[in-house]
Amino acid sequence: MTLAPTIQKYILHWGEMGTRWGVNRTVAQIHALLFLVNRPLPAEEIADTLTVARSNVSNSLKELQGWGLVRITHIAGDRRDHFVALQDVWEIFRVIVEERKKREIDPTLTVLRECALEAESDPELEAATKVKMDQVLDFLEMLTTTYGDYKHLPPATMQRFLKMGGKVARLLGGD
Repeated sequence: MTLAPTIQKYILHWGEMGTRWGVNRTVAQIHALLFLVNRPLPAEEIADTLTVARSNVSNSLKELQGWGLVRITHIAGDRRDHFVALQDVWEIFRVIVEERKKREIDPTLTVLRECALEAESDPELEAATKVKMDQVLDFLEMLTTTYGDYKHLPPATMQRFLKMGGKVARLLGGD
C-alpha cells in the first residue's frame, strides 16, 4: 500500500511520540496506520507498508491487542487475520489512560501505601521525609479518585467539561 505523504508524516511522528511516552516505535506506528486507514489490514500488508519485519509486526499487534486498542477481524474469502484499531478518539484516550493507570499508577500506589504503613514504625525515618512521602501518596490518591469520578462520563460531557477548563480555573481563583 502506498501512503499519502501526510499519512507518512503522521505515522512517523506518532512513532516518535510513542518512544517519548515509553511505547515501542513500531507499536505506535502500527497503531497510527490502523487508525488512519479505512479498512482492516493483514499483518503482511502492515509489514510491507511500514517496511518492518513480520515478526516485529506480530509482536506489536499482540501488544496493541493487549492494550485493547486493536482487534482481529475477518474478511469473507480471506483466511488471514485482519486488524482494525479503535476509531473513536475518546475511547482510545480512555483505554490508554486506563491501561497506564493499571500498569503504572496502581502498582506505585500499592508501594506508597506500604511505605506509609512502614513509616509509622521506622525510627530512622525523619518526620520531614514522612511528610513528603505522605504528600506524594495523597496526591496520587486524589488523582486516582478524580479519575474514577470522571472516567465513566460520556464523551460529550467530558468535551463540555474540558472546554470549560479556563472558566473553571478563573472561577476557582486561577489567573
